[in-house]
Amino acid sequence: MTEHLTEHTPAPAESMATVTFLRPVSTTVPPMPSEPPTVGPDDRTVVLETARVILDKPTAPTPVVGRVEKVDLDDFDADAPLIPAWMYSAEGWAVWAGVFYRARRRDFRRWVRRQPTSKGYVRQFGRGARRTHEWVVGFEGVRVQSAAHTAHVLTREAKLAARHARFTPRILGTKKELAMKASEKATKAAEEAVLLHKKAKKDRNRARNLRAGVAYGPPLAAIGTGYAMAGGLGLAAGLLSTFAGGAFVGRKPYDEEADWTSDWRSLGDGDRMTAPMLDAAFRAAKVIASEESLGVMQMPMLDARGAWTAVLDLPPGVPAKKAIRATDELAAAFGVEEAQVSVAKRGRAGRIELYVSRVLPFTDKAAPGPLLALESPANFWGRISIGPDVRGIHQSISVVERSGLIGGEPGAGKSASGNTILLAAALDPRVILHLADGKGGGDLEPFEPLCEAYEGDADPEAFDKMLDDELRDMKDRYTLLKKLGRRKVTEELAEKYPELRQKLLWVDELMLYTTDDEYGKKITRKLRNLVSRGRAAGIIAFCATQKPGSDVVDTSLRDLLSIRWALRCTTPEASDTILGKGAAASGYSAKTIQSEMRGAGLLWAEGTNPTMVRADYYTDDQVTDLIERATEWRRAAGTLPSDPVTLAEQLLKLGDEDAAILAHLLDAFHHDIPDMTTDWLPGQVLLDHLKNQGLTVTAERLGALVVRTDEEKTKRPWGEKGSRLSGYPLGRVEATITARFGLTA
Repeated sequence: MTEHLTEHTPAPAESMATVTFLRPVSTTVPPMPSEPPTVGPDDRTVVLETARVILDKPTAPTPVVGRVEKVDLDDFDADAPLIPAWMYSAEGWAVWAGVFYRARRRDFRRWVRRQPTSKGYVRQFGRGARRTHEWVVGFEGVRVQSAAHTAHVLTREAKLAARHARFTPRILGTKKELAMKASEKATKAAEEAVLLHKKAKKDRNRARNLRAGVAYGPPLAAIGTGYAMAGGLGLAAGLLSTFAGGAFVGRKPYDEEADWTSDWRSLGDGDRMTAPMLDAAFRAAKVIASEESLGVMQMPMLDARGAWTAVLDLPPGVPAKKAIRATDELAAAFGVEEAQVSVAKRGRAGRIELYVSRVLPFTDKAAPGPLLALESPANFWGRISIGPDVRGIHQSISVVERSGLIGGEPGAGKSASGNTILLAAALDPRVILHLADGKGGGDLEPFEPLCEAYEGDADPEAFDKMLDDELRDMKDRYTLLKKLGRRKVTEELAEKYPELRQKLLWVDELMLYTTDDEYGKKITRKLRNLVSRGRAAGIIAFCATQKPGSDVVDTSLRDLLSIRWALRCTTPEASDTILGKGAAASGYSAKTIQSEMRGAGLLWAEGTNPTMVRADYYTDDQVTDLIERATEWRRAAGTLPSDPVTLAEQLLKLGDEDAAILAHLLDAFHHDIPDMTTDWLPGQVLLDHLKNQGLTVTAERLGALVVRTDEEKTKRPWGEKGSRLSGYPLGRVEATITARFGLTA
């Protein structure tokens, strides 16, 4: 390599000077300016301006003195070092100082831009403080919480055991002794649990205090010592050192990949529903294969209720019912409850609509029912409001020429659900109400004044007779329809012929009637006959039961009830008893309804699949107000049932002389005390009462009219003197009326 010795030409100010290899020869460098630059007093400015002047001044090459020699780099020694040319002049040093200044300025700007990011010192200090606090707190709190829970439970049990021992009578002997021993044992266990809790708290506090001293002691000592020794400057130095230490601890940012819960987050954790999430959930639920994906027809979006909804196309060959059956698995994949997930077929066999609520549906306060806003009578021939579904869409059904079954476990809300239909029927003055209360309670009692037939004593025999009347009425209706040349009752026909008005037969707690040993099978057979043939005659039957088993609702009867409403059930089999066999296996099981969702149930009334619906709720006061409104409308329409006709009034309407005598005999039994009825009266008292009523009846005629047995002819004491007289028992008079005229009380 050959190198020429030339005069150094200054490089531009933005770059370093060119490095050349020099032999110690005579060279000439540009002189410094004769006059200093007119700049400010800042030394740094002087250096930079001087460098600029030098670089701007052109210089001619200096002739080379001597001959050019070849330089062997391998033969270098200490006398020929590699030295940059700029180091031989003050001007070169000035240029180098300017480059250094600009580099430091760029570093400062880069440092300022980094502060708002996760690598900024403030963020580092925040992470350091957080990590330090987490280390100080530790994990001992878990043990304390566990010990506290155990102590609370055992303390409660000890209180109950002590109360039981205290109120157990000493006269019971062994039971008192056992109760005392159990109380002592529970008390000892509770005391030990409390001591363990106190020890756990003490150990936790000791460990935390020790770690807090290690973590917070040095910074506090540095701050306090600096302030004591140097005042404000020392305080600032202590704070700065503390800040630097915290930033050093938090120098490493949190890595998202280090969060072991990130792969398991779901809708239940508050994440958004996305197409990849849907694919992962349906694969986890085994609805689609691992290599298959869903076709998103409507992208996931939030509705006004804060729930996620999407319309999806399943892969070819996968039916919608497979996704419906996998509702439980999908709920687990989404991280929510089963009741929060709703899957329904949408238009075609492989298309579904997915609806996922963020919270458990039907747990908020129910909105006022729409019947409260009625200003005129309802129309039972039209659609009846039932309640909102999980999407908040109000559902309604038609009960014309149909019948229904409502079932669920106790406390599921059958009475409140049934009120939606009962109140709608009551508010239509044209509807005839026949109710049977198998509970014998007060759920149907408010409707009794509106009923033309009411069985509220839970009496299977009385209900059996009530069904006989229903069957006779059905026969009369069909007879009238034949005369009119009609096949079924319509609204126009019912308006023209009051005998064909709609009739609602409501049977509450069917189990009591159908499981009766004597009348159960008869009632089932008659009810099945009425349900199967009475629809076209305008008779609508609804049955409700708390135990929807096959022994309660016979399958031959259940299959005829076209409207099914399954409230919360304890087993899938009980749900299938209402909805039909196989419904739970297809994904429609009332067992998935939570206890908080009172009044909610699977309603199968219209369409191919059941729908989750919560019935409109009416409070007791609202029910009373609606019944009063229904009473006024029925009174105005002339359809309000009159008070029950007494047996005596029925006899007087016959126009028969013997019937009139028997009617007045009945009045005589409660003549003196209207609110009470005596069971026996002397014959002379009865004759005197008949005479006061204008009827002249001899003792012989009375004896021939009311035939008594020898035992009933036995004389009994009567009056203050206790004279023994012959008389007539009330039961014999009523039996005579029934045998003679077929009337009962």
